[in-house]
Order: sequence, then structure tokens, then C-alpha cells
Amino acid sequence: MMRSSEGTGVLTRFAARRRRMSMRRTVTTIVFSLAALLILASCGGRVRYPNYYTLNLPAPPDPPPAENVHAAVAIREFRAPAYLRQGAIVYKPSPEQVAFYAYHRWAINPGEFVTNSVIERVRASGDFARVKPYDGRPDIDYVLSGRLEKLEEIDYEGGVKVEVAISAQMTNLATGATVWTNAVSEVGNVDKRDVPAVVSEMNHTMERAITKLLSPMPADVATGPTAAERNRTLHRSTNPAN
Repeated sequence: MMRSSEGTGVLTRFAARRRRMSMRRTVTTIVFSLAALLILASCGGRVRYPNYYTLNLPAPPDPPPAENVHAAVAIREFRAPAYLRQGAIVYKPSPEQVAFYAYHRWAINPGEFVTNSVIERVRASGDFARVKPYDGRPDIDYVLSGRLEKLEEIDYEGGVKVEVAISAQMTNLATGATVWTNAVSEVGNVDKRDVPAVVSEMNHTMERAITKLLSPMPADVATGPTAAERNRTLHRSTNPAN
């Protein structure tokens, strides 16, 4: 009987120890679970979503009535450096360093924006009988191509500035000759140190840059004979019998 009683006591103590260990594991699991939930909740509170921006230039005026205008021009999409095509707004802490805003991005490819703006303003100038995006068709006389060189915030040399630089050239489709070229660089001062103010000044600076880029368009390009007319004249001069 003594052995039976001792065995029962051992089993009871063992069962109690197992219950305590099980309770400790349960408490530990609960503590770690609560800690994980708190970490996730705190991380969730810090989630940031990108802000997207676009430039918004004023619409150009309606084109004047065409007078002695014959030529047609197509405009290729403006190229841009790879770092400007990544989507993030660019700032430069020093002349040698290029940095990107992690949560401030362009809603449209800047090169595409410049292309559309140039098309609108060349069309509004009335200097050409027809203006269209370049599609590879030979029903035009000239091709205008260009490059957005810079669109960035400048954070050195005191204060905050923005810089916009654009270059462009026009080529005679029939001869391959360059008939016009121009390049401009404009700098604007930012009054307030935040990204919306930077984008606003980029907008004003971009407008000035595009206006200056297109201002010295050669008059003889627009008013001269079209490529088709020149070809017909050349054909008649070389084949007088026809």
C-alpha cells in the first residue's frame, strides 16, 4: 500500500509540473503574439504612399490665320536621361550628386510632357500648315526632335532653385539637312522649402524654357515650298519634255 501511495504522489507531482510548463508556454506564446501585433500595428501606422505630380502649363492661344504657310512638321518624342525617366522627382545636393525623392514622383514621363507641350505651342504659332506627332509616315516636310536635358531641384550654392534645360533641332525630311537648332537653360528660385513649391517653380521655369526654345523658329522653313513642291519643280527642270 505504501508503494501505491508513493507512486500516486509522483504521478500527481509530474502532472502538476506539466500543467505549469504548459501554462508558461501558453503565456509566452500570448506575449510574443501581442508583441508581434504591436509591431505590425506600429509599422502599419508608418506606411507612406507616394505623392504624384504633373506640370500644368497654360494652354497656348488659338493659332492665327495661316498666311503663306505651306510646310508640315512632325515632332518626335523628346528624349531624356535615364535618371529623369525613373519617375521620382530629382534633386541635387551637390553638382556631382543626383538624388531622388522616395515619395514624390511624376505622374507622367517628363519627356512625354515636354513633347505634348511643344506640339501645342508649335501648332498655336501658326508657322506651319500642319503639326502632328511623329508617326514615321513621309507625309511631312520637317521633323523636330529634341531632348529634355535637365529637370531638377538644385540644393547647393545657397537657397533652393530649379533648373530646366532643353535642346531641339529640325531636319528637312527630303534632304536630311538640319535647318534649325536651339538649346536653352532656365533657372528659377524656390521661395518655400517643400516639394509642392519646387514643382510649382518647375512649372513656371518649364514654360519659360519652352517659350525661349521655340522663339527663333526660322521663317523660311514655314513659308518656303514644301518638299513635294520642290520635288515637282526639280522633276520639271530635269525633264522639260514632261
